[in-house]
Amino acid sequence: MSDDKPARATDWKGNAWTPETESPAAHPNARFTAPAAQCPSIADEWQDPAGVPISAILFGGRRRTTVPLVTQAFDWEHGVFLGSIMASETTAAQQGAVGNLRFDPMAMLPFCGYNMADYFAHWLRVGGATAADKLPKIFFVNWFRRDEDGRFLWPGYGENSRVLKWVFERVSGTADAVRTAIGDLPAAGALDLDGLDVSAADLETLLSVDAEGWKAALPQIEAHFAQFGEKLPDALRQQLVSLSASL
Repeated sequence: MSDDKPARATDWKGNAWTPETESPAAHPNARFTAPAAQCPSIADEWQDPAGVPISAILFGGRRRTTVPLVTQAFDWEHGVFLGSIMASETTAAQQGAVGNLRFDPMAMLPFCGYNMADYFAHWLRVGGATAADKLPKIFFVNWFRRDEDGRFLWPGYGENSRVLKWVFERVSGTADAVRTAIGDLPAAGALDLDGLDVSAADLETLLSVDAEGWKAALPQIEAHFAQFGEKLPDALRQQLVSLSASL
């Protein structure tokens, strides 16, 4: 973490390392970690054997088009489906045609050490073994929606707390939503926009369902699911069928 190399270290493969060693000390994609107890905002109950209740889970992809600012899943199974189709759109800097979806389900593709279809099935089993009122609500966020000129429609950064406020209020049952083909979206006036300079037109785009965009993505989602073969849980296949019919 500094310009001074340590005199001795253990590299990422478990071998002794010194500044004279030719191989790198750390993997190119290394992460820095620290004990959770050192986090000043950690919950006091974090080591309670009963656990700490989780009220909401947020998934999010980097999408210039189609995906709204925030969507609440209908239920746990639908939420797992939304997580399984997390994707970002390819750009000119990446291989492949611009606008294709690069899927990274649940942001776990580079890190999952076993078949992702089994990972999906594990999430579904967790939901099936738990009372519905005990399960966290699942949301899908997209801070990266742009207009045709490439301008971001949502300011992001600290303003994302406005979306989190709606999430908290949905969990507590005090915020309104509108049922759509893709999930529940904030109702008119449900997002706290006090003092925020976002035009009505931009907000409408951020919180509307681009049915044609979703229809265009269906074949790519089908191809994404096809790579898992028979291991893909049937529940996710049925969710895709339901989405297509709803659109």
